Amino acid sequence: MNNRKNNFDTLPSFEGEIDPTQRAWIEVSGKAIEANVRQLRSKLKNNCEFMAVVKADGYGHDAKVVSENAIRGGASQLGVATLKEGIKLRSFGINIPILVLGNLYAKKDLLKCFKNNLMPTVSNIRECLICNNIGKSNNFKFSLHLKVDTGMSRLGFECNHFVQQFNNIKSLENISVQGIYSHLACADEKNALNPKSSTQLQREKFQELLKMIDIDNTQNIKIHLANSAGMILGKDFHFDMVRVGLSMYGYDPLVKINENLFLKPALFLKAKVTFVRTIEKGVGVSYGNKFVSDRKTKLAVLSIGYADGIIRNLSGKINLIHNKKLYPQVGSITMDQMMVDITDSNDIEVGSTMLLLGSEGDKSISPIDWADKCNSIPWEILCSFKNRLPRVQVD
Repeated sequence: MNNRKNNFDTLPSFEGEIDPTQRAWIEVSGKAIEANVRQLRSKLKNNCEFMAVVKADGYGHDAKVVSENAIRGGASQLGVATLKEGIKLRSFGINIPILVLGNLYAKKDLLKCFKNNLMPTVSNIRECLICNNIGKSNNFKFSLHLKVDTGMSRLGFECNHFVQQFNNIKSLENISVQGIYSHLACADEKNALNPKSSTQLQREKFQELLKMIDIDNTQNIKIHLANSAGMILGKDFHFDMVRVGLSMYGYDPLVKINENLFLKPALFLKAKVTFVRTIEKGVGVSYGNKFVSDRKTKLAVLSIGYADGIIRNLSGKINLIHNKKLYPQVGSITMDQMMVDITDSNDIEVGSTMLLLGSEGDKSISPIDWADKCNSIPWEILCSFKNRLPRVQVD
């Protein structure tokens, strides 16, 4: 019988942080965010404000870094999806207006929203009344935005009832309507500029509603409709403010039909080679052996996989960059690792860094490229990256 005791309490402890670039990580350029906001603001009509949409941890970039640099670039408001996201930004000392784009329906959540000086999106009379009561109880007006559904069929007042409901809302003395907005459903489609497209019809419906409530005579209410794609479509969509997400991070949602906006991608996804091996011709690689070598092949193993947010459906469809050269990923992407064919490389070894997303020299790989290869959208690609990938600000 083995009487040896495994007493881990006797092992020495080691203090200090683990190197964030030890395995795989995301580099974020705050200066790129700032530059993109400045560039996009230069396209806006006069006196149109810029709301930086920083939900989902700043589209996976780190909401704090994105928010601070977007503000430096001229963003005057921020948009988040959840109450928790807004409260977290307040904890960082960010004090510009923040709109919660998701629907808050519980009184306790709306009260937390009020206490943290956040503005909720309100889509019906019930929440307006709750907000009015909260404002009355605290002897202070509750600031909020009203949303109207013009074609998304998601959140928002019904168009057919909005005029009457808005007139009722105006009589509530303890709320302050800071904005009225809607959301475009198809602004990134190729026909969006067609006068009969659903995007143009949504804009016209929105404008007609504004006319019916005599919005020009209502002071200090910001009107907004455009997301990134809508903003790029033209100044007819700008109103008093635009809500920009994807473009701020360096990607044009209308890249296939639009002139170059000269945006700078702010995210670089990198991973280190943890192992190198050589296999003979005819050897299967990874689960299912869906890749079989057709020559003697040198493989690099990288410690990054679908548990980090690399969509498994990208297996065998993407390339990685090293020293300005492209190398194909082969075999199924696994939970924590992937394999890359580096047979043609003389300089990749254990510890080498390879680039999955970003640019190096004349080589560039974008979330848009990945989305096209796996029948997804760049928003999903960016928002898939998990928290176990450290975010490292590089400037």
